[in-house]
Amino acid sequence: MSHSRAGEPPSAGRRAAPLTTATYSATEWELLTTLPGRVLVAAASPGPGRPTRDVAAGLVGLDALAAGRASDSDLVRAVVAAIYARHDGATAAVGGPTGPADLPPACRAAVRVLRRRADPADSAAYRQWVESVAVRVCRTGAPDPTDRWFLERLGDALGLRGR
Repeated sequence: MSHSRAGEPPSAGRRAAPLTTATYSATEWELLTTLPGRVLVAAASPGPGRPTRDVAAGLVGLDALAAGRASDSDLVRAVVAAIYARHDGATAAVGGPTGPADLPPACRAAVRVLRRRADPADSAAYRQWVESVAVRVCRTGAPDPTDRWFLERLGDALGLRGR
C-alpha cells in the first residue's frame, strides 16, 4: 500500500504518487509481472494426477488477474496494468516455464525481490493476489487432492504459510 512521505496513509480519496517501475530492475519487474500469468497457466494445466480444466477455468483465472485492478496496493495495480499493457501476445504475459514444478523457485525469487524492494503491505497484497488467482482456477472443478497439494506448495513458496 502506498504511504505518504511522512509514512502516513494518503488522505481519503487521494492516492499517493503512482508506483514506478524504477524501484525494480528490468529482470525483477519481468519476474513480478509474469508470475501471475505463470500461476494461472500452471493452475489451469493438467499434470500428473491433476484434473483437466476447461476454458471456463482459464476465464476465471483471467478474471482473478483483472481483479487486481481494484486492489488497494499500488504494486498490484501496477503489475496488472503492465500485464494488460503488453502488446506482444499471450506468451509474453506468461513468460518462462509454467509447470507446477517451475513455480516454487520463481515464487521464492519474487518473495526475495519483494522483501528487498516493496513496502510490506504491498508485498503481502501481491503474494495474496497471486495465490488467489490459483485458488480461483482450482475451485472451478470438483475438489481434488492434487489441487490442494498444488495450492499448499504455492502458498509455501509465496511465504504465506508458517513453516
